[in-house]
Amino acid sequence: MENIKQIAIIGSTASGKTSLAVKIAKQWNAHILSLDSLSIYKEINIVSAKPTREERKGITHFGLDVIYPNEAFDVTTFIKLYQEVYTQCQNEGKSLVIVGGTSFYLKMLIEGVSEIPVISGATKQETALLIQDLSKAYALLQKLDPVYMSKIASNDAYRIEKALNLYLETRSIPTEYLKKNPPLPTISSPLPIYQIEWEREKLRERIALRSKLMINDGLIDEICMLEQKYGRAPNCMKAIGIKETLAYLDGIYSKKEMLEKITTNTARLAKRQKTFNNSQFEGVVKGNVEELERILLS
Repeated sequence: MENIKQIAIIGSTASGKTSLAVKIAKQWNAHILSLDSLSIYKEINIVSAKPTREERKGITHFGLDVIYPNEAFDVTTFIKLYQEVYTQCQNEGKSLVIVGGTSFYLKMLIEGVSEIPVISGATKQETALLIQDLSKAYALLQKLDPVYMSKIASNDAYRIEKALNLYLETRSIPTEYLKKNPPLPTISSPLPIYQIEWEREKLRERIALRSKLMINDGLIDEICMLEQKYGRAPNCMKAIGIKETLAYLDGIYSKKEMLEKITTNTARLAKRQKTFNNSQFEGVVKGNVEELERILLS
């Protein structure tokens, strides 16, 4: 089957990626695949800033409402999803617009991930005991594989657990295992990438406005529902917009302070996203929304 026409649109949160992707999808007869670590969850609607019903009208969106907040996922979820969407686009003669703020997943689609062995119950149990003392577990891994662990923070429980599982299951340190099992890219053909850019102050104004609109649209009620249904343990309950609202519900912040915290933390996220995008992708076409729209739709 022939390769499909596909592009990726990246950019900081609140940069206008969704609206641009929708315009392109309408003109190109394309499906849209969202690469967003929060929009993948069902019932997380306002805080994830999912496309509106109007924006979704007439366009099939993938990557939205895939799993529940208490279900686990990692980058392999997005890889599998991309493969399914790509096949569907081939079968239907559609183009594909990949769009989202979680550019790490796009990087993994392009560079690939190593195949990880099935982790046995005994290994999971052993790991669970070790990570009860996270600093001790980190020190153990750092002694075994200082090269690999130099990329992992000492408080990154998720990645420490993954590294322990891999070592205990295979008895190979992660660096050696990954050498023997190199990553295979999922996207092998050239993928044009377009990055939306904003002046820092203008983007912060957009973030502040969106944060205010989220609260007006019922953010607090949404977070109350999520907490009541799923508790605070799931990783998604630590996301920006959720954690500040929970602090407000705990009486730590006033409503005004909650808004300020969401805005500030989102702006910091936007800065990190821009830094990541600038350092991880080559040959990217950059510009403001109007410039990219002219390039892609002229």
